[in-house]
Amino acid sequence: MSSKVETAPRRGLMLVISSPSGAGKSSLSRRLIAEHARLELSVSCTTRAPRPGETDGVEYHFVTPERFEELVAQDAFLEWADVHDHRYGTLRAPVMAALEAGRDVVFDIDWQGGRQITARAREDVVLVFILPPSLAALRERLQGRAQDAADVIERRLTRAAGEIAHYDEYDYVIVNDRFETAYEALRQIYLGEQHRRRRQPGLATFVAELTATRA
Repeated sequence: MSSKVETAPRRGLMLVISSPSGAGKSSLSRRLIAEHARLELSVSCTTRAPRPGETDGVEYHFVTPERFEELVAQDAFLEWADVHDHRYGTLRAPVMAALEAGRDVVFDIDWQGGRQITARAREDVVLVFILPPSLAALRERLQGRAQDAADVIERRLTRAAGEIAHYDEYDYVIVNDRFETAYEALRQIYLGEQHRRRRQPGLATFVAELTATRA
């Protein structure tokens, strides 16, 4: 009986994970994807230059500002935003194809992108916001990853308070004080959302057969 529920075609979900820069959303997202075969990362387009070690098509699709504007004009993005002096956007077509195929997609994006995706497809979206334990800890993490110049770090910290203010637009909030604890909370959220009644299309048939059965 249970196999009928499990094998029924299921539409994928969109797991949106947002946080101020340096709060840990990327590390948490990568761990979750590595441990769950049904999950894949949405690869955003960006106008910023690649950081050391980044590869086009893996971390991001790196495009020119002109190409980005063309994609905006074509309504090719599920969401897009201006963040830290650069533009970021999620292409609609590959995400929709993944959902139709029953795959789940993780979005490592800011609150602006989360808001746009929610407006377009609320029933498919699960929103998780990651908070740092303190702004001092956030500064330490930004400095420790050694990816940005000092002035860029200061701008990110200045914007962090404004980004954090949008926590109340999210379904779930996790304080990333200890990585393992935060990760376990995120994992449980993802697993729990797979079991929402509306995401189990074979459930009604299963229950009807179950209640018609005599022991």
